[in-house]
Amino acid sequence: MASAMVNRGGCRIMKSVSAVLGTRFYAKIATGTDIVSAAPNVSLQKARTWDEGLDSKFSTTPLKDIFKDKKVVIFGLPGAYTGVCSNKHVPPYKENIDKFKAKGIDSVICVAINDPYTMNAWAEKLQAKEAIEFYGDFDGSFHKSLELVTDLSGALLGTRSERWSAYVVDGKVKALNVEEAPSDVKVSGADTILGQI
Repeated sequence: MASAMVNRGGCRIMKSVSAVLGTRFYAKIATGTDIVSAAPNVSLQKARTWDEGLDSKFSTTPLKDIFKDKKVVIFGLPGAYTGVCSNKHVPPYKENIDKFKAKGIDSVICVAINDPYTMNAWAEKLQAKEAIEFYGDFDGSFHKSLELVTDLSGALLGTRSERWSAYVVDGKVKALNVEEAPSDVKVSGADTILGQI
């Protein structure tokens, strides 16, 4: 799907520490992309406790179940418990959940390359689980399929999600925002995506 690739402005993760953190990749998806087709046979793991995972036989959620016939706002971030993610990215989505619902959004989803147990504990710590659905992408297959990964080995995080957001209707991407640096919340925040719905 090379024709759908878009340059998001520069190839460095962070202007001041690019040598430490490495290079960034470009998103495979763009406006109009069918997110389910772009990541075929990929599932995410709903945030849950270990016991809930065991009871469900470690079930996963296919992308079609998340996006089909729904209006979804999804945002990805480098990782649970990290500073910018915990303090600047998630809280405005939680605080604006009523505005998203008023615009007809069925679900607001946070996803990261973490296991679903870590995502669950983090969501509970943020007291955001009632407003936002949290999903783990434990092996990064979702983000890799969409080419929304970045190498944060310099920060001891390894391969991680870009910081991004998207408005998706029945699986089709209507708006996509990818940050130039993982420390930024300039275009992927709640206010931006609210204005795009």
